[in-house]
Amino acid sequence: MAFDRQQLRIPGPTPVPPQVVSAGARPMVNHRGPVFKSTMMNVLERLKKLFKTQNTILALTGSGTSAMEASVANLINVNDEVLVLVGGTFGDRWAKICSAYQAQVHILEYPWGEGVEPQQVADFLRRNPRITAVFATHNESSTGVLNDLQGIGAALADSDALYIVDAVSSLGGVDVRTDQWGIDVVCTASQKCLMSPPGLAFISLSERAKQRMAQVSSPRFYFDLRIYMEWLAKEEPPFTPNVACFFAMEKALDLIESEGLEQVFARHMILRDMVRAGLRALDLPLLVADKWASPTVTAVKPKFDNIGRFLAELRDTGVELAGGQGRLSGEIFRIGHMGNASPLDMLTTLAAIEARLGSHGQAVAAAEQVWSRAQQEQRGGQGYEGDSV
Repeated sequence: MAFDRQQLRIPGPTPVPPQVVSAGARPMVNHRGPVFKSTMMNVLERLKKLFKTQNTILALTGSGTSAMEASVANLINVNDEVLVLVGGTFGDRWAKICSAYQAQVHILEYPWGEGVEPQQVADFLRRNPRITAVFATHNESSTGVLNDLQGIGAALADSDALYIVDAVSSLGGVDVRTDQWGIDVVCTASQKCLMSPPGLAFISLSERAKQRMAQVSSPRFYFDLRIYMEWLAKEEPPFTPNVACFFAMEKALDLIESEGLEQVFARHMILRDMVRAGLRALDLPLLVADKWASPTVTAVKPKFDNIGRFLAELRDTGVELAGGQGRLSGEIFRIGHMGNASPLDMLTTLAAIEARLGSHGQAVAAAEQVWSRAQQEQRGGQGYEGDSV
């Protein structure tokens, strides 16, 4: 059965609001003219509120991985010793990028489906004082785990290592306190919590990171962030950017600011709790315990075989979810609830899941209870801080 409006509930790219789609369809302009200069600088300045930073933010035309690679290319020399925290596909991606740039890669692996314990990081750094950088993944969207960035930052307090974070599937939906938590580099992208089409990556750089760039000799050209810094001083991009995506991002920031950042964070928590309550009502095992549960994506490890067929049948009803990645391929499915997503979207998604499983209303009822309780708390003047899920 085909539907005009597909419920895209994967961990990115996420649905784009109509206003953002319209903004991205504006007529093309000169990327070195006054209109685009104003748009680019406006977007980069307003993003500082989401990053919670006073650091410089640069934009790259590319996916989130482009920002990840740029951070390695500009901050890591050949044979530098680095520590990569790996608990899923995207932590593993950090390790692969660092290996490609010929760093000496130390891996601190933690179970896929759990978060890293900050004390493990502190202990590793004490035993290995030559580590120059620590690479972490905030929201491991391959598993649905949200790592403790603040705790990891505290673990680095006695180290000179740079703190470099992939926040591609968290920033804009989850609190990221770049400056307060001592994060030197934060990477994100337009197509997840930022409610825009794929095509732009953003990277924030601390003063320590900028100083480090001058000491790195790794070859780079398009990803040479020193060039981006030089052109930023002229309020221009060094190369042709994704102009349309900048227009879209500007409108997306309007929507985020109109809702209010704290309200955005609370909404993502409500969506998480609704989904987890609904899945539990269906007796579908969750991969991640409450302690580590992500506000932007939930992973399910069902008891049935042939998850691929289940997802294909679900897609035919109008709801598209994601399968597993890496070692979890064929073992889990994932529900994205980030960016342009509402409680009504979660009810639709859960209704479709239980209909495919032959159930009748348990998941929707459980999710509605979470939503109703959250509304009562908000009407009472309390901010929603999440259930014990």
